[in-house]
Amino acid sequence: MATKKKAAKTKTKAKKKAVAKKAVARKATAKKAPARKAATKKTAAKKTVVKKKAVAKKAPVKKAAAKKAPAKKKAAAKKKAVVKKKAVTKKKTVAKKKTAVKKKAAPAGKKPARKSAAAKRVSAPAPVGPVPGIAPYKEKRGEEYMGPEQVEHFRKILNAWKRELMEEVDRTVHHMQDEAANFPDPNDRATQESEFSMELRTRDRERKLIKKIDESLLKLDNDEYGYCEACGVEIGIRRLEARPTATLCIDCKTLDEIREKQRA
Repeated sequence: MATKKKAAKTKTKAKKKAVAKKAVARKATAKKAPARKAATKKTAAKKTVVKKKAVAKKAPVKKAAAKKAPAKKKAAAKKKAVVKKKAVTKKKTVAKKKTAVKKKAAPAGKKPARKSAAAKRVSAPAPVGPVPGIAPYKEKRGEEYMGPEQVEHFRKILNAWKRELMEEVDRTVHHMQDEAANFPDPNDRATQESEFSMELRTRDRERKLIKKIDESLLKLDNDEYGYCEACGVEIGIRRLEARPTATLCIDCKTLDEIREKQRA
């Protein structure tokens, strides 16, 4: 029991000593605190003074740059104007040289002939029909509609168009014969079949077109070509050149299209 009491006393003494040490340390820190605050204040004041000095040094430099800025802008604008003037003068000199060369090339005492409005119209590209090789028909004053010349012109167009379509049919047949192969890969086979089906569809459309061309050639032989089947009015040369197998005039065709839309 005596030993226990001694141990407890020593513990309490140690605790008291530790508390006393802490109190002394606190007092020492409390004494040093104002000195630290003063030091921090001094350093802050020094920093502000340094900043103010740096700002004061930069201020005249900024003012000088601001004064120089408009002068720089003016100089750049002057340079641009000079470059533009040089470019304009170069263009003018080149144009003058070209005109001088043209004058030298042209015979003396003759002015270059100006193109008339009629010549301009002739030189303009003419409208192209289904057959690009045949030029459009030029009507004469007082010419009879669907006379022998016009009939011959449209016969040429129809025969040339038919020939082109027949050649295309033969080309596709040869292509299908050459390209036909039993591919081991199902994807390759599917792509080939889809290509062949697309070609056959287009050829089917062309076959129907060939039938229409044959019908219009028969009409040419029977002197019935170029007249509307619905109202009997002249279809017109320009419309026939754009669509040689046309059987209706523009008015009847528009009415027919309106009826089809209403039915749908």
